[in-house]
Amino acid sequence: MGTKFKLSMTVISIIIGFMLAIQFQTIKKPKVRDTRDMWELREDLLKEQDLQSKLLKEISSNEERIEKYEAKVKDSKEQALKDTLDELKKEAGQTEVNGPGIVIKIDVLKEALLLGEKVKDVSPVLLKRLVNDLNMYGAKQISIDGERVINTTVIRDINGDTKINGHSINQYPLEVRVIAENSESADKLYNRIQVSPVIDEFFVDNLKIMIGKPEESISIPAYDESIRIRYMKPVK
Repeated sequence: MGTKFKLSMTVISIIIGFMLAIQFQTIKKPKVRDTRDMWELREDLLKEQDLQSKLLKEISSNEERIEKYEAKVKDSKEQALKDTLDELKKEAGQTEVNGPGIVIKIDVLKEALLLGEKVKDVSPVLLKRLVNDLNMYGAKQISIDGERVINTTVIRDINGDTKINGHSINQYPLEVRVIAENSESADKLYNRIQVSPVIDEFFVDNLKIMIGKPEESISIPAYDESIRIRYMKPVK
């Protein structure tokens, strides 16, 4: 009787120990949860909705272009090709554009100068973040310090010198011109960029962003360099 009791207690003790070990392991390695707050989730959702809207607009635009091209081909192949070429040059940024938008100026904080702090050139990371936010908020065309931003534009640091399209960005104030689709979009762009977190990131680097009110007509220069196309060949 005593032996059976001891054996039963041993088995029970082993089971309880095993259960405690499992519970301890569960507590030690909790499931990874999404710790983003409501505003961060709303911001991510907004980005996805904006991306979806842009993709749908692009699909619709391409379908409309194909229809127009097919209609023009019936009338005049030469004129159809010329119109298509002009349209593609405009989309590629090889023509000067005008439209409603805003002008943003980036300058050095006076407080930093008074304290004798050294202000570096604006970092490529900050410029890329600003461009991404502007695109997300409805920008159609952008220029930085007179340099047109296109799909192949590279913003990078070369030997401590920030460059865009090979042009050095090392003088303040720095002007960023932005064109929106229409006046209403320009107003929305103006309101949304004012509360963008990127403004605080510039402030950390002793830089301030001044956002001008929407204007009816802003001019952005054409991309004046040759566009190199890699990994693409003409079809015979």
